[in-house]
Amino acid sequence: MTDQDHLLDLFSADYATARARWLALAGARGLAVESHLHPLRGPAGELLAVDVVRDGPADAPNVLLTTSGVHGVEGHVGCGIQAGLLRMGPRELGDEATALVHVHAVNPYGFAWTRRVTQENVDLNRNFIDFGQPLPDHPDYAALHPLLLPERWPPTAGNETALAAALDAMGPRRAQIAITKGQHSHRDGLYYSGVEPTWSHRVFREVLRRHAGSCQRLAWIDLHSGLGPFGVGERIFACDDGVHALQRARRWWGERVTSVHTGTSTSIPMTGPIQHAVYGECPQAEYTGICLEFGTIALPQMLFAQRAEHWLAEHPEADPGLARSIKRALRDAFYPDDEAWKRAVWSQGLEATRQALAGLRQSP
Repeated sequence: MTDQDHLLDLFSADYATARARWLALAGARGLAVESHLHPLRGPAGELLAVDVVRDGPADAPNVLLTTSGVHGVEGHVGCGIQAGLLRMGPRELGDEATALVHVHAVNPYGFAWTRRVTQENVDLNRNFIDFGQPLPDHPDYAALHPLLLPERWPPTAGNETALAAALDAMGPRRAQIAITKGQHSHRDGLYYSGVEPTWSHRVFREVLRRHAGSCQRLAWIDLHSGLGPFGVGERIFACDDGVHALQRARRWWGERVTSVHTGTSTSIPMTGPIQHAVYGECPQAEYTGICLEFGTIALPQMLFAQRAEHWLAEHPEADPGLARSIKRALRDAFYPDDEAWKRAVWSQGLEATRQALAGLRQSP
């Protein structure tokens, strides 16, 4: 199915609806669902799970991996794209020889509870590091932490003036890195990287080993939202192995593929992105991957919504009306409930998928 009018219903307002739709689509296609049940429950007591569907041959030499909900609340976007791809299947996408492996809601806790982080308050896309080595310091974040998460919310005018002055002194790039790179010192803080692998981290490595541990070529589209112009899907290079992989990514997805390493991306270099797992679990594979990041609102607004939600997590006694408005603002920051935006998201997600399948076929 390619008629976008019929694909808008694939975007879900909450995790429970997204999961029910995912299971129903897999059932309609006769595909098995590999469910990794989370130890905690959702806000209505519902089961939480990382649900994996392999759509294609079990022994396919080429695998296209899609992931959603690495940052929980961003699952609204990624799971919608995955639902459309699952409804279509490899035949309609034009490649029955490649296995499509869809990992639905890598961070189901964050998706269900309208949080960007895991139950450990960890940014999962900063958690894939070698915890056997000393954890790095991040003094720039430590200096900003008290201003980012003050004792009261909304923050006072004085707090915001002091924060703006500190960020201005750093300059835009250093300030973005200071806040979003990833830090290990403040467990209650923004972009906390953790001190050990999270539950979602461990599960995802298991999924990678099972479904991509013996393939020859692996493509990966990691679906995100938040950064960039409204409705525009930035294709951010997501590999470590240098110039050859970047050249391959640009052959597949076009010269507009950006890179945090060259400073062309709206994102910045970070500690422990999830793609690091490929090199440990799938060393045999020629890997080519992107993060497909769909723009929503301006960066200052997005960070303000995150600050508020982190503050709320540490203040369960907060006024219920304030709590609802904070949660709603966070969801809106990463999932605009806008028909034109959804159409643009689906169109670009489908295009990137078809380009990845064509690239895998062309690889030697």
